[in-house]
Amino acid sequence: MKYIERTISGHLAKASGQFPVVLVTGARQVGKTTVLQRMREAGRTYLTLDDPRLLTLAKGDPALFLQRFRPPVLIDEIQYAPELLPYIKMEADAVRRPGLFWITGSQQFHLMKGVSESMAGRVAVLRLLGLSWRERIGRADAGPFLPDPAQVAERAADGGKLPLGKLYRLIWRGSFPAIASNPGADRDLFYGSYLQTYLQRDVRDLAKVGDEQAFLRFLKASAARSGQMLNLADLARDADVAPNTAKTWLSILEASGLVWLLPPWHSNLTKRLVKTPKLYFLDTGLCAYLTEWSTPETLEAGAMSGPILETWIVAELLKSYLHHGLVPPFYYYRDKDKKEIDLLMVRDNTIYPLECKKTASPGKSDARRLVSLENLGAPVGPGGIVCLAADIIPLAKGIFSIPVSAL
Repeated sequence: MKYIERTISGHLAKASGQFPVVLVTGARQVGKTTVLQRMREAGRTYLTLDDPRLLTLAKGDPALFLQRFRPPVLIDEIQYAPELLPYIKMEADAVRRPGLFWITGSQQFHLMKGVSESMAGRVAVLRLLGLSWRERIGRADAGPFLPDPAQVAERAADGGKLPLGKLYRLIWRGSFPAIASNPGADRDLFYGSYLQTYLQRDVRDLAKVGDEQAFLRFLKASAARSGQMLNLADLARDADVAPNTAKTWLSILEASGLVWLLPPWHSNLTKRLVKTPKLYFLDTGLCAYLTEWSTPETLEAGAMSGPILETWIVAELLKSYLHHGLVPPFYYYRDKDKKEIDLLMVRDNTIYPLECKKTASPGKSDARRLVSLENLGAPVGPGGIVCLAADIIPLAKGIFSIPVSAL
């Protein structure tokens, strides 16, 4: 299977030249180990704590582990042996050289507490998601997306056409490299195995969730709400769990890289905004599998057609920032009069509004809500309707259509 160049590689190289420890986090199977192995220079030892012998040594005698395996090293699945972290800190302080340790972890909820307590100021934390559209078409070097007309035109020219059928097939199969880069791979077999691994190894062993079936119901109920405002009470009711349990389990999904919560826009000038985040699955293939859409065609024609398109668009935009080592400056807008904008991107104190819409011919009525923004507390820049339009078309002053292939 051909290796697909990842956007994060450039930022990883920069971080390794500055920090003694580089931690790459993300959900299982997003390609953390692959990208680090690809960049691993001669002399850097690869160690995986999936190996029971190495894990026993790492947990039982972490000092001896680091004496036996001297840096530079790449340690995979560090979350299984957090006992190593204080010793990695001591080694980093003693040697004082960048690039000593590359480590990966697929479970932030178990890992980040240890990292923040042990290695503050010594570690660069990078987050990796699945393959982006830019990476799939060989444009991994594209910068973070911003709805500037000139930038969008350049990206659209690179991205080619992404018609309805092809787009929903991408959405249905998802962005995990093992399935996205291998058209012959059985999608249902992959996600069935993925869920089993996630439930058994991560949720049960690390998060201490006792009832796997209840957690699976919760996963499915969460997937059905992708692209919607979070209502924990409804989510708990549909999953048949207590609200406090739903809150805890949602934090597990978020920390393990499966979902992302989009915060509402807030400003001292906006007193009437809602405070509830929106929920998004970070892989649309897993979302479609959990909600039991059997083909791309049924997904495109079904009730989740619009929300899962919005989910894919938001995930692509997230990748364009996270894979460059940037915190995504994203919010959504909704006030108590139910006036809503899907996404506000904030850059240099300027707000760029975006709407996600399943249409190939957006009109002025679609752009109306984007040109009537008031009292946001910051200047408003260009915005657009991300949609299935083939071309970039002006819709109103500062508002234009954005083909999905330009993401």
